[in-house]
Amino acid sequence: MLTDQLRQEIEKDIKNNKVVIFMKGTVEQPMCGFSGRAVQILQSYGAPVKGHNVLASEELRQGIKEFTQWPTIPQIFINGEFVGGADIVAEMHENGELAQLLK
Repeated sequence: MLTDQLRQEIEKDIKNNKVVIFMKGTVEQPMCGFSGRAVQILQSYGAPVKGHNVLASEELRQGIKEFTQWPTIPQIFINGEFVGGADIVAEMHENGELAQLLK
């Protein structure tokens, strides 16, 4: 459930970090293929990636889905904006949009 406190923490984090990913596992050790693929693509641009492990907190796992109105994990924010999940990031990587966002 998305509490006011959790909403504020998410908003602060996405405002203060260029790239934020809410994922299964950590940036160093992803726990699912989609999260791992997204991290790999994002890191290929050399941008610092701030990760949040939704497996460590059921409140965060449900809260981030409510925050974005997006049903799946991972969820990626770039420059304070919700971009989408692993498939969208992969598509943006292939068509050059991601390079524009991350420069």
